Amino acid sequence: MNNDKNPLHGITLADILESLVSQYGWEEMGERINIRCFNHDPSIKSSLKFLRRTPWAREKVEQLYIRSQRKSK
Repeated sequence: MNNDKNPLHGITLADILESLVSQYGWEEMGERINIRCFNHDPSIKSSLKFLRRTPWAREKVEQLYIRSQRKSK
């Protein structure tokens, strides 16, 4: 896969999460993606730990990030 076509190339999961939290806040993120680490005592650290172990949840977060970047352009 050509890295120029990958919208996530060079962006860390922490960067993605921080961007989404600043854009949406934890409450809206928990509504958009219903996972416990967003809805119960959320933090960047606990969310990163969960998302790194849970591919389906990470995929949802990455897709939300890609959509949010398209809207902001």
